[in-house]
Amino acid sequence: MRLGYIGLGNMGGALARRLLREHPLRVFDLRPEAVARLAEARAIPAQSAEALARESDLVMTCLPTSREVRELLFGEGRVADALESGAILADMTTGDPAETREMAARLLAKGVRMVDAPVSGGPHGANAGTIAIMVGAPEEVYARLRPIFATISPNVFHTGAVGTGHVMKLVNNVVGAGVRAVTFEALAMGIKNGLSLETLTEVLQKGSAKSAITELALPRLSKGDFAVSFTLALMLKDVRLATKLGSDSASPMPLAGLVRELYQTATNKQGAEKDVLELVRLFEEAAGVAIAR
Repeated sequence: MRLGYIGLGNMGGALARRLLREHPLRVFDLRPEAVARLAEARAIPAQSAEALARESDLVMTCLPTSREVRELLFGEGRVADALESGAILADMTTGDPAETREMAARLLAKGVRMVDAPVSGGPHGANAGTIAIMVGAPEEVYARLRPIFATISPNVFHTGAVGTGHVMKLVNNVVGAGVRAVTFEALAMGIKNGLSLETLTEVLQKGSAKSAITELALPRLSKGDFAVSFTLALMLKDVRLATKLGSDSASPMPLAGLVRELYQTATNKQGAEKDVLELVRLFEEAAGVAIAR
């Protein structure tokens, strides 16, 4: 199976590098420097997304939102026209399940299968090969894709029909967003009442409140490391999608709604392209304490 990858950002680039360990891979990104970095790892540069699609049996995408995926497929990119009948498009974007299902139906009409395969674990997980891959696909398509995705990580999960991978990712991200918010809120209270960030981190890591936030975010706060790995804008997008899905399916999400407004406030105050860790500034300001170094 000829493989192609479109979207070589922090996450897509890391996933593509994992695939390159065992598979020839064509790559494309709107940024030539991103393509050049993968070419140094023996990827095959494509001149355009359309050219990549014509030369691939499986095209994987990792883009900011479903809007960019739709534009790639049916807008100026016209990748849908270049895909041959029998090809598969696997969208690894954190996308909108309804949008994904609609695009999948349009592609199926011309004999192309679209599946959703978002990931969770961040660029560090992608580079380490520990990332979770959530695949919404028919059983027979999943069976074909699983060995390829296993090149990226052994943690590959079949979530059900097309669209369910994106539902699972929204569940994951809204939980993560909420845990981050309540952790930062509690840190502010603890520090204001005599605890240090070092003590908080050490104890939380050994107690029942241990999470990916205590494991990964708190050490970064202690170093004052706000380098961008995942932006406030992207997290706000994910929480918005989750609460929209809740509303559309009559599933109340009052707590997630509050989390959404916290991320909206942080985005307005800190800037959309700042790292998601900047959320901590809201709680520092509210409590009148310094959490991060």
